[in-house]
This record gives sequence, C-alpha cells and structure tokens, in this order.
Amino acid sequence: MRVFVAGGSGVLGRRLVPQLVARGHEVTATTTSPTKLGLLRQLGAEGVVMDGLDAASVGELVAAARPDVIVNQMTALSAAHAGKPNLRRADRFFALTNRLRTEGIDNLLAAAEATGVAHVITHGHASMNGVRTGGWVKSEEDPLEVVEGTTAINHLEDAVAGAGGTVLRYGGFYGPGANDDQVAMVRKGLLPLVGDGTGYFSWVHLDDAASATALAVEKEARGVFNVVDDDPAPVSEWLPYLAQCAGARPPRRVPAWLARLLAGKMAVEMMTEGRAFSNAKAKRELGWTLRYPSWRQGFRAELA
Repeated sequence: MRVFVAGGSGVLGRRLVPQLVARGHEVTATTTSPTKLGLLRQLGAEGVVMDGLDAASVGELVAAARPDVIVNQMTALSAAHAGKPNLRRADRFFALTNRLRTEGIDNLLAAAEATGVAHVITHGHASMNGVRTGGWVKSEEDPLEVVEGTTAINHLEDAVAGAGGTVLRYGGFYGPGANDDQVAMVRKGLLPLVGDGTGYFSWVHLDDAASATALAVEKEARGVFNVVDDDPAPVSEWLPYLAQCAGARPPRRVPAWLARLLAGKMAVEMMTEGRAFSNAKAKRELGWTLRYPSWRQGFRAELA
C-alpha cells in the first residue's frame, strides 16, 4: 500500500515508518524541518516538508503522494515546539498541538476527500483520561473525562470517526525519546507520589504502538481502539518501579493538598483519580500481539 504518514519524524513516526517499510509498504512521511529529511530517507520513506496548518500545502503533498491511507501522527510536544511539560500551563504547552488536532486534521481530511483517499487513521489518547466514575479500567464504549484542554482531541476523534476512519487511542508512551523528561525527573527526585497514588494509568511501548498502527493500516480497521498494554496499574505501583529501574531512590510522598498548590489540580487528579484502559478490542480485532505486554518488562528493558 501507499501510506502517507503525517508527522513521520516524531517519536512514534520514527518507529512506525521502518515497520511499514519492512512490511512492504511505500511510505511518504512528513516533517516540519528540512534537517530531518535525511532521517526519513534512512528510515526508508520519501520525506517531504509539510506544515499541517497550511491547507494548500497539505492538499498538494497528499495529491502528489496518491496514498491509499493517511496516518496522522502530527503533534508539537517536543521541547523545541512546546518547551518543558507544565501541567499548570497546559494551555500553553498544548497550544500548537491543539491546533494540529483541529485545523491540522481538518486539512488532512479535506485533502483525503479531494484525492479520494478512503481511509484516515489518527492518534488519540488513552492513558489516565477515562471518565472518573465507576471502574478503574475503561473500554472504547466508555466516555473520556472532560477536562481543560480536551476540546481539541475530542474534535480530532469525532472528525476522523465521523469520516469513517480509525482512532488509535495510545497509552502513555515510553521508549526511545518518549519519556526522557519523566525519567530525568524521577532520577532527580522531582516526581513524587501524590496522596496514595490511587489513580490508574495505561502505558504502551513505542514499538507496540507502531505495530498496532501498521495492523490498522493493513486491516483497514475502522472505529476507535485503545492501544495500551495488558497491565493498567495505579501510580503507587508503576512509579516506584520506574524509579527502581532508573536507579533512583523511591519517590517521596506528597499530600494531595500540597501537590495541588505546587503542581496544580490536573496533576493531582491524574495521580489520584485517573482511569486506565483495556486493550481487549485491539487484540481481538487487529490480531495485535505485544512485544512488551507489561510496562514492568518494558521499563526494565529500556532502562537496563
């Protein structure tokens, strides 16, 4: 198949493109930086420079590539684009990414319609953002929690699903380049356990996320899929284990009221009330098998 990967030089794109090429697909991958064209060539793709917010550019490049499927991985979460993660100023950190999730996806969908591309796949999000009522592990049928800054990702999912496409709700990424900031904070003792750490979280290794995406391309799967590992777990389990794997001291405990003052409401709710996700549908309908069924194996392998 001819696959157009928008955002091919990002942390997931760099793992996805080689998998698609190895499976025999012809890949056109985009980047916002001309300096990364060489990287995309090394990964086996035809690299092109694209501004996802420029509708004309998106339309021209999609038309030239003549893809069978478009895979949207456009975000702007790197330090170069967004600065350091800051949940107190989430609006600022996610500002450009939110534009890509609204204007950018609209541009890709318009280009797909104009050129007859019948299948569009997009990233979504499924780490700790399940609705905070009921059980701790959610399926695709359960709603997402509505919090500040979720309007854009809701638009992204609704637009692609409404067009008959595929939404892959990825868990929290780890792997090469994905959570370096988090590991650095753990090693410096700057990521404490808030309250009892009862909030649940879903993880997925970049390579497993990429393999699920490749399967969604090939099977032309439609609808929403949670792309997470087999082991949703509370923060009180995974954070101390991450510290151990990183060679750091166990995280100190901070009461929720103090964490709210220091880090803000969003951080506290993630640590104490987050809901994780089940991958049963993705495994069943995509035939997906994971290299790292649990973050316990993956953290150890990545930080050994």
